[in-house]
Amino acid sequence: MRIAFLTHEPFYPPSGGGSAEALYLVRELVRRGHQIHVFCPDFPNSGEADRRFCCQFHLFKDWPMGRYARWRNMKYLLYPRRLERLVAQTSLGSVGHPPVAFDLLLAQHTISAVAAGRLRSRLQTPVILNYLDFLTGFMETWSPWAMPRPVVRALTRFELSLPSRYQVEGVMTVSHPLADRLAAAGYDGDKIHPILYGFDSERFQPMAMSPPAEDAPPLVVMHGSFDKHHLGPIAIDMLAEVWNQRREVRFRFIGRITDALRAFVHRVRQRCPGIQIELPGFIPYENISGYLVEADVGIIPYEESNGTHCAFVAKAVEYLGCGITVASTPLENLTRYFADEPAVKFGRFDGRSLAKVVLEWLDRPRKERMNLGVQASRRVARELDWSTITQNAASFIESAGGGKQSNSR
Repeated sequence: MRIAFLTHEPFYPPSGGGSAEALYLVRELVRRGHQIHVFCPDFPNSGEADRRFCCQFHLFKDWPMGRYARWRNMKYLLYPRRLERLVAQTSLGSVGHPPVAFDLLLAQHTISAVAAGRLRSRLQTPVILNYLDFLTGFMETWSPWAMPRPVVRALTRFELSLPSRYQVEGVMTVSHPLADRLAAAGYDGDKIHPILYGFDSERFQPMAMSPPAEDAPPLVVMHGSFDKHHLGPIAIDMLAEVWNQRREVRFRFIGRITDALRAFVHRVRQRCPGIQIELPGFIPYENISGYLVEADVGIIPYEESNGTHCAFVAKAVEYLGCGITVASTPLENLTRYFADEPAVKFGRFDGRSLAKVVLEWLDRPRKERMNLGVQASRRVARELDWSTITQNAASFIESAGGGKQSNSR
């Protein structure tokens, strides 16, 4: 098939969240012989992208886009119309450019789903949506002055209505809870396919060298994009409680130093003078594991929301891939998927409870934790490596998209 691959995120390098999946999914589709046209915001060294990724790029250059761009939320609201126009011009042709007939529109995330849905009837082309998260569900933890609750409820209803609204041919979801919510909103459950979320098992592996000595200062780690929903009262209370009981513990937050992260660290240091917090900044996806494998515990201190409950949190998979034991709040998807995983333990939705889980991990012998981590790493490598996830996704795309051969042949 000739597939138009739509996303609101710059294609390369991955910037966090679900963005890493795009590279591996496109690679699998190309491997299967499909012709891929990627519609995305401009990114560094994009001039070499066609050759490097074996697909054709159509770049949005009207304004900078990305997870850390200024006025990000406003740009997200405006982007679908511009993306729709870019895809339509390519498909229908414009001055000096012949039309390119697509067999399928594949939209990553909700923002590009709006554009793909609007294009479905206009281009008479099948559409598959890939819900890599429940985007507006994360806004439930924002302060009411920043995001009034009636607005949040309207946005979440709109996001869940997209598959039915545009009568798309299929939907992939990052989790079973998200699939359940889409079905409850009225979309045909038989057309929903949870593909979960993966990791690169060649990059995320347990420590190959000798483990640290038992008396080495413990290291607790978290990595991510550090948006508002990542660092709330639960995280602050958790760090404070662990520090109160174990002053030698170090904390490492790997990712771009956002305003949310700066504010979080400032509040923690005011409450816990002398606490050891490391901020290595943004680390490329392929190098993150080097900053994770030294840790004793990986934390997921998320507040409760529909967004977090429906997420297949990438950091959980990547912690386990590196052989690190995990302490998390009881997010619905994680508690469901990792119910029988000894290397993952859950607290409640409060900082003291989560701190208790972290301290219980730190009280166990380091060798024992590492053995649990190595076993978990093997399991997630079998089940959640990108090769497994993307083969599953590509098979669904071919089936739901009609399995047509590319118009280029």
